[in-house]
Amino acid sequence: MQQKADHQVPVLVVGGSLVGLSLSLFLGRLGVPHMLVERHSGTSIHPRGRGNNLRTMELFRVAGIEPDIKAAASLLADNHGILQTPTLAGDAGEWLFRHIDPGGGLAKFSPTAWCLCSQNDLEPVLLNGARALGGDLRYFHEMESFSQDPEGVTAFVRDRDSDELYTVRADYLVACDGPRSPVRNRLGIGQSGPGDLFANVSITFRSKLLAETVGDRRFICCYLTSPEADGALLPVDNKEHWVFHAPWHPEHGETLEEFTEERLQRHIRLAVGVPDLDIEVTGKASWRAAERVAERYTAGRVLLAGDSAHEMSPTGAFGSNTGIQDAHNLAWKLAAVLDGWAGPGLLETYDTERRPVALATSARASARSVEHSHPGFAPTPGVGAGPRSGILPVVLCYRYLEGAVLGADPAQPVVPDGVRLTGDPGSRAPHLWLRRADERLSTIDLYEQSLVLLSDAGSVAGRAWHAAARHIAGTDGVRLEAYRIGAGADADLAYDGDGPAGGGDWAALHGTTADGAVLVRPDGFVAWRSTAAAADPEAELREVLATVLCRR
Repeated sequence: MQQKADHQVPVLVVGGSLVGLSLSLFLGRLGVPHMLVERHSGTSIHPRGRGNNLRTMELFRVAGIEPDIKAAASLLADNHGILQTPTLAGDAGEWLFRHIDPGGGLAKFSPTAWCLCSQNDLEPVLLNGARALGGDLRYFHEMESFSQDPEGVTAFVRDRDSDELYTVRADYLVACDGPRSPVRNRLGIGQSGPGDLFANVSITFRSKLLAETVGDRRFICCYLTSPEADGALLPVDNKEHWVFHAPWHPEHGETLEEFTEERLQRHIRLAVGVPDLDIEVTGKASWRAAERVAERYTAGRVLLAGDSAHEMSPTGAFGSNTGIQDAHNLAWKLAAVLDGWAGPGLLETYDTERRPVALATSARASARSVEHSHPGFAPTPGVGAGPRSGILPVVLCYRYLEGAVLGADPAQPVVPDGVRLTGDPGSRAPHLWLRRADERLSTIDLYEQSLVLLSDAGSVAGRAWHAAARHIAGTDGVRLEAYRIGAGADADLAYDGDGPAGGGDWAALHGTTADGAVLVRPDGFVAWRSTAAAADPEAELREVLATVLCRR
């Protein structure tokens, strides 16, 4: 029996930073009622966590907030690349990379692009989007304790403004409460990995003259490598607001109190190479980079996401993006289980799928910090010595080898060595531009509210797959859409000028044939693929759905 509580919700989200807000947005899009509690009084005020990668922007595109994010990010829209130089005085140094997408080649892989939007600018967009969908988001409210039983979770939450303590009963609790996660600690879940890597002090400051020294070098980040004063410089508005990350060595007994305003001003001037640079320090915060992954992501009806589940070196912004993608993976599974069209076992696949991705990605993040000689990072042997497969395979090509997929190859690496987007089960479904009446859309835009079966409009077998999916959707209560792709009156989706003659054949792109079919999950990952016609497509599809959705 459920305990009596002041509030009852299907999902309680603890933590309202990037990952918690993203989860609230994704749950809202899927119609899942929920409550979010955040101990701070508002969204982040510090410009950090700015790199939103291609996959994350795809998720925000489908969620309908991509234009708002681009508007919030407009001040840094022309900033590209990472510069490494002893100082900014003169023209010394080299670009570690000059452009994220030189020549625009990534357009063949995705309908969107990377976006440089700092956390303090992104969080308000997520908050507005989540609240517009009816989300109950409570800032300055802190969960003090919780207990769980086979039927749900009971949480005790304090309104820090009124000091009122109230209870919340939820079917599931999702902890997005940061790297020191009280929820994870209460559950006794351990962590694996090298642990702390390095520490920095982040300084926000104003300087009206620094823009003259920077000139037309519109970088995302500049690593300043002078032996006298190294650090990382990041523009906030390219004019007078800046962030500087200075190395901090608590392992040598160095305290935060030693970072006085005078020391910080002197350090930044030496690092930049301008002795009389005007500097007004406006803020200071410490942070530690670490490589840790929780030993499990689920414990009964409690699930971990974001930094509570994994910590990563900041180079490449993998941590925040991985956390947002955790939330997206989890949202559709919670919706499916709560709505009754998937079995509870589907939530167990969250750990099975996302934890290996975090292990592979955190190793890549540390390796990238070594490659970029991140200020303050002097790795011990073996740390950061992971594979160097480039950034795009990590961002767009990671795979779920086990979980809510059928037919994935467990012998393959979670992150491939190169760019491989061929519709394999367990991988993100490929992007292809299509038309629906007068609307131009990407295949990526189809995946959010339901499972999707793709088949060929010109094939008898394709039409049979389509009819089977439509019948199952109408009789079994499964959220399942079906689209026939191709030409002719039967086509639900037509090619947008990139049809078979232009190399855009949907079947070839997805690794199947005109007689086959592809089942894509609501998060855009391929759940299953057939390359041939079936004697009884409805029976085969029912078996697939029973396995993928843990309905047995």
